[in-house]
Amino acid sequence: MESLAIVGGGLAGCEAAWQAAERGIEVVLYEMRPLRQTGAHTGADLAELVCSNSLGSNQIDRAGGMLKEELRQLGSLLLECAEASALPAGSALAVDREAFARAVTERITAHPRIRLVRAEVQAIPLGPAIIASGPLTSPALARSIQEFSGQDNLFFFDAIAPVVQADSIDMSIAFRASRYDFDHVEDGDYINCPLNQEEYLAFVQALRTAERIPLREFEQEINAGVRAGAHRYFEGCLPIEVLAARDEQALAFGPMRPVGLRDPRSGRRPYAVVQLRQDNLAGTLYNLVGFQTNLTYPDQKRVLRMIPGLAQAEFVRYGQMHRNTFIASPRVLAPSLQALARADLFFAGQITGVEGYMGNIATGLVAGINAARYLLGEPPLILPETSMLGALLHYVTHANPADFQPMKANFGILPPLPAPEKSKKARSMQYVERGLRDLAAWAAAHGLTLHVANHPAP
Repeated sequence: MESLAIVGGGLAGCEAAWQAAERGIEVVLYEMRPLRQTGAHTGADLAELVCSNSLGSNQIDRAGGMLKEELRQLGSLLLECAEASALPAGSALAVDREAFARAVTERITAHPRIRLVRAEVQAIPLGPAIIASGPLTSPALARSIQEFSGQDNLFFFDAIAPVVQADSIDMSIAFRASRYDFDHVEDGDYINCPLNQEEYLAFVQALRTAERIPLREFEQEINAGVRAGAHRYFEGCLPIEVLAARDEQALAFGPMRPVGLRDPRSGRRPYAVVQLRQDNLAGTLYNLVGFQTNLTYPDQKRVLRMIPGLAQAEFVRYGQMHRNTFIASPRVLAPSLQALARADLFFAGQITGVEGYMGNIATGLVAGINAARYLLGEPPLILPETSMLGALLHYVTHANPADFQPMKANFGILPPLPAPEKSKKARSMQYVERGLRDLAAWAAAHGLTLHVANHPAP
């Protein structure tokens, strides 16, 4: 039997390698770091998280929580590693980045059927392969993918949020609380920096006039169809300065919305708020939630220190913006993540047009399973569209190619309910119960065993 080549040691590639190896396939996993860095990564471990350290909601009645429960039942390695590296984050699953990457690296390198090769792959392999090269696919491999797909690569830019030292936050101004947790303010998992209207408007004006970092050379490589120098942002991950430029109130109704929070000093809801989330197990680092930015480092320091509670903030990492590459999946892929033009080639991760860490892991799981099935002479698995994972794969392979943009898990991509409940929470649970029920029936029909456990209560 031929071995399976997997290009990329990120979230999707590692999950794919594990799933294929667990099914008896010999896997060669290629990762070019640290021999060649990407411009956004910093270490050598596999599955390094670059943007946020949060993997989204753990609540079963949220789209992200539903996807996590499906992945638990399907036996995801990376979700297991994430839960073992979890930090306090309210109802979200946040991890210690280094502990998580180290755990994944140890599990992958210890598997007897996975061989890790530190080398850059510059062209799509000729034999059975999974391309999980991620948002920062090297130019040579990107050209090979473009030649294979027949489509121009599409670029948008993700921006990374800053991280500050916890002991540099002024807790006489900032306060601990999780959203909607009025009864346990002192025990909240988030640090909140409240702003009044005058402070908020001054902050927005400073963002609008601050200097931005010019794009690096590899980010300037814009293909035909996108004018040179154009910025194409993903609407779900806009830099704060872009939001501020769009509308004076965009931040107040976006990442700085204060709903569900009350300043214990005044007893009132702030006009706006900046939330910080724990970034490492020791609790010495916190990242600014939703504060992706591409301002110059001096202006980041100046503008972000205007936030009440961060006047003396010590930044251990500044924000930055990096290129994200993804294929026109509706033209290239089947819902099995199998290339329409080549049966032994699969794609996984952000390059398919899924967004979010869990979406990357999920596509890696499906690509790994289906690549193994291909090599074993079995038909690929197509998940039910009523499951969150099945709906996500159906969306990215059936969306209108003309305006295709990355998509993350959300209830809006699921098929409509026949008799939806009136309340949002009840409707969400209807989606979840239907999806998990259909997933169980699907698994039984295919002779698969799910890892069912009690999921977190909504």
